[in-house]
Parts: sequence; structure tokens; C-alpha cells
Amino acid sequence: MSMTQPTTTTPGRRFQLPNLSTLGPLIALLIACLFFTFQSDRFLTLGTFSLILQQASFVGVIAIAQTLIILTAGIDLSCGMIMALASMVIGKLAVEQGVPVPLAILAGFAVGAFVGWLNGQLITRWKLPPFIVTLGMYSIVFAAVKIYSKATSVPMPADGLTFLAQRFTVFGTPFTYGSLLMVALFILTWLFLNYTAPGRHIYALGNNPEAVRLSGINTSRLLLSVYTFAGMLYGVAALLLLERIGGASPEAGTTENLESITAVVIGGTSLFGGRGNVLGTLIGVLIVGVFRSGLTFMGLDSVYQNLITGILIILAVATDQFSRRKA
Repeated sequence: MSMTQPTTTTPGRRFQLPNLSTLGPLIALLIACLFFTFQSDRFLTLGTFSLILQQASFVGVIAIAQTLIILTAGIDLSCGMIMALASMVIGKLAVEQGVPVPLAILAGFAVGAFVGWLNGQLITRWKLPPFIVTLGMYSIVFAAVKIYSKATSVPMPADGLTFLAQRFTVFGTPFTYGSLLMVALFILTWLFLNYTAPGRHIYALGNNPEAVRLSGINTSRLLLSVYTFAGMLYGVAALLLLERIGGASPEAGTTENLESITAVVIGGTSLFGGRGNVLGTLIGVLIVGVFRSGLTFMGLDSVYQNLITGILIILAVATDQFSRRKA
């Protein structure tokens, strides 16, 4: 039995126009930019775009991992807390214990990958629902962060782990290397999903896991690899978090799970798995960033940002449901 192929992109074929699941978020992004441009003449500038990218960098990397998991018809509610734990490990080792920065970073990556591996083991071996597993892991890691940090932040030295905050200029506008890293990871993940066999297998796993198993692919190993790799990406997000807030905080990571899922869903990836595009997730990240910045320029309270985000999520899920029923 042949594997089910990705429904959004068919590798190896000539370039085709994006489908509605990709064009929809892009059109929404352009409309949002146009609306806020009319509301504030300060909005449509390279400086604003640079700020949006910088603010969304660590959530964007989490959203990449979340996209991979949702494509398999799973979900990860523990992502933000894993990022917070990895950032605390990196910060404490490098700042308080004098561990060389590269080794501290590798330790943070290893911690993220290990917790992701635990999620994958519980899901593949014990056959537990991803929602329940990652919800429970959220609480476990939340407690671990509080205990390990002793509820105390770890400030980063100016010349320490904030190297990703260093800037380069494009047309006279400064951009951070952290923003560049996020965009590069999106492009690399898109290439992986669309032009490699494991990437196609991830799509197929979300579409029809039984067909994938009958084709000779070890579905448990594939799913375990996805959750482990996602955990490592949370370690990368931890680095970007350190760059963004200038230190490791025990209060970090509490809302990034919802923010990443919001970006994935708005970007056109189906919560039922097997259908989506990681570049759509990048557009979803930008949409959320544009609305937050635009509403700030308009002088509106942050509660309206949450209101708009909730409406966008419901509309995106409703659109996905409608398209699935129509298909």
C-alpha cells in the first residue's frame, strides 16, 4: 500500500501557485498591514518590521516545532515550559557555575530534547493522548523550573549569552541575528518537509498512520523523533528568549504554548494533522505580531490583542473544518 502524500505540496513537481490554505493567511497579513498603515503613519516601516521579527523570534521557533507535531495529528502544551527550563539550565550553568557558554548551550538543547523524548515515549509506548501527556508535562516542568531556579531570575551579562541580540543593518535598519536565525529555521524546515523522505513521512503519518505502518515505516520511531527534535528546537527558542529578555526567568513559558498553536492554526495547518505548510506558520507568527504592534500603535489595551487573537483562532479552525467537510 502506498503512503499518503502531503496534500499541500508535492515534492519534485514544477512550481505551482499556493493553495487557499497558504493564500488565505497571506491575504489576511496584507489586509492587517494595510489597515494599521491607515491607522498610524509610523507602522509601515522597516523598523516596525524588525521589531515584530525580534519580538516573535522565540515564539516563531516554538511554532516550527509545534507545526511538526500538529502535522502528525498531535499537539504539545508543554513547549513553553520546556523552553523556560532549557533557558534556566543554560543561564545557571553559564552564569552561576562558570561552565563554558558552548557547553551550557548544548546542555540546554539536551534538556529540551530529553523532555521532548519523554513526551514521545509516553505517546508511542503507552499510547496516551498527546493532549493529556503534554498537559501533564506542562505541570511537571513548571514545578521543575520553580524548584531548580528557586523562583529567582538569572540575569545575563552584557557580553555573555546575548550574542543573538547583536545587530546587522539592512537599508539602514537594524535587525538582530536572532531574527535571522528564526527565518533560516523556517526555510530549512520547509525544505526538510517538502524535499526529504522523512518530511513526506510526517505528512503521511498525520493523514493515514495505518497506511504508513503497512508501508514498512516504523511509525512509533518516526513520532518519537518528531517530539525529540521538537524538544531540541525548544532549546533553540530558549537561546532566543535569553536574547529577548536579557536573562533566564522562572516566570517565562506560561503562554507560549497557546501563542505557538495560534500561529500554526492561523497559518493554515490543520489540527487534524497531515495538512499544512510551515511557511504558513511563519505568516501566522507575523499576523499575530502585526496585530499586537498595530494595536499598540493605536494605543489600545492588551486585552484587545487577546480578543483579536481569539477571534482569529476560531475563524482559522472554522475555515479548516469547512474545507475538510467540502473535500
